[in-house]
Amino acid sequence: MKPTIIVAGLGSGGEDHITLGVWRRIRETPRRYVRTSSHPAVRKLAGDGLDFRSFDHLYEQLDSFPEVYERIADELIRLAREDGGTILYAVPGHPMVAERTVRLLRERCAGAGVGLEIVGGESFLDQAFVRLGFDPIEGFQLLDASDVKPSLLRPEIHTVIAQVYDRLIASDVKLSLMERYPDDHPVTIGHALGVPGEERIETVPLHELDRLETYGDMTLVWLPKSDDPMLRNRSFDRLKEIVEILRGPNGCPWDREQTHRSIRKNFIEETYEAIEAIDNDDPAGMQEELGDVLLQVMLHSQMEAENGTFDIYDVIQSLNEKLLFRHPHVFGEVGAANADEALANWERMKAEEKRRRGLPERSSVLDGIPRDLPALLKAYELQKKAAKVGFDWPDIGPALDKVGEELRELRDAIASGRDREAQAQELGDLLFAAVNVARFIGADPEEALARTNAKFGRRFAYIEEQLKQSGRTFDQTNLEEMDRWWEEAKRKN
Repeated sequence: MKPTIIVAGLGSGGEDHITLGVWRRIRETPRRYVRTSSHPAVRKLAGDGLDFRSFDHLYEQLDSFPEVYERIADELIRLAREDGGTILYAVPGHPMVAERTVRLLRERCAGAGVGLEIVGGESFLDQAFVRLGFDPIEGFQLLDASDVKPSLLRPEIHTVIAQVYDRLIASDVKLSLMERYPDDHPVTIGHALGVPGEERIETVPLHELDRLETYGDMTLVWLPKSDDPMLRNRSFDRLKEIVEILRGPNGCPWDREQTHRSIRKNFIEETYEAIEAIDNDDPAGMQEELGDVLLQVMLHSQMEAENGTFDIYDVIQSLNEKLLFRHPHVFGEVGAANADEALANWERMKAEEKRRRGLPERSSVLDGIPRDLPALLKAYELQKKAAKVGFDWPDIGPALDKVGEELRELRDAIASGRDREAQAQELGDLLFAAVNVARFIGADPEEALARTNAKFGRRFAYIEEQLKQSGRTFDQTNLEEMDRWWEEAKRKN
């Protein structure tokens, strides 16, 4: 006779929640096991002379719930094979709802030569719908408390979070919920729903979720569906919906008329405004300006979605796959002890990626630099690429000498009265040489110049302030006085 495990659901609470079919199978099967004896139905059945062996001791011996579930599944298969015949394994609620041990048995029994039969029972969800008073047809999701992620949360539908075993798990759930919900958002905690004398239902602010006195196998958290605009506006899908509406037939006339080309400059402007907020260490400004940059991404993606080429989810998929592939030291088996090794991995995987896609080899070492990069940054990138193949000074000394050489040539061009184009070319050579020095000292020339621009602005503002305090204008001062104020500003900053 093939060894068999019968998994029976004990329902969500007391004896009234056990189905007649489950009760009969329990009585007919003398070898009975139960995941935990703390379930109310187990106490009632034991009182009727139906004994069970529980796995409660494993909860005390092992460090985590996943370890407990693994051990229970292994032990049940061992017991079934050891003695042959049939054993019954009773679990709270319905075997196919939030029962990890049953999932493990379904994965392993066939390979172990053990039959598996599942007998349903009333789920704790049946009582949740009744006692909490909501209809799942309105939209509903069930989450495991041990694996709640902000990305899974959808405020527009009812959310039940099951298996809130203890305060530590409740704290983890709270932190995940706070990513999407305000700290004072009401949440309902239900314990032993439908069990007379044990049921507790209370609603508390989210920040108090982990401050209750008791948690356990039968504790869940419920967040009712919400139409609160603030919650909707915290979702990516709402952003996508808004952009679709703006570009749609009944949307904004201006947005509908735009093309990739017409808003190209907007992308550049918004990017620079975001960089300015970053340089100013302005979190509020960064929040707003990064949103404006994201809007440009959404608009360009929506235009292509209308053409049937790609949409924003294709963009996200491509990015995710690129990040996973190019970080083998994080998502693979390759190591990286420092940032340089990580960058080398990135470049190696980038080249492999192009090879797999069948892209042609670059004809020049300098290929791959965006055409419209700011000139200082482009010079920096050109020099870096050339340096990788050995076209570089051995140290900073010759690079500094080159700056002096180019400065002399610029002076000569000006002194000899050469035309403006020739002078501009010599100036470009000087700037290019200065960028090379920046590379040797590990400075980004674009950032270095940006900081100097900001410093100039602060010091010039000091001159303007001195004039304002004295009730004068620039027409009423001279370079000598302004230079004195400039030196004062240098000492202050």
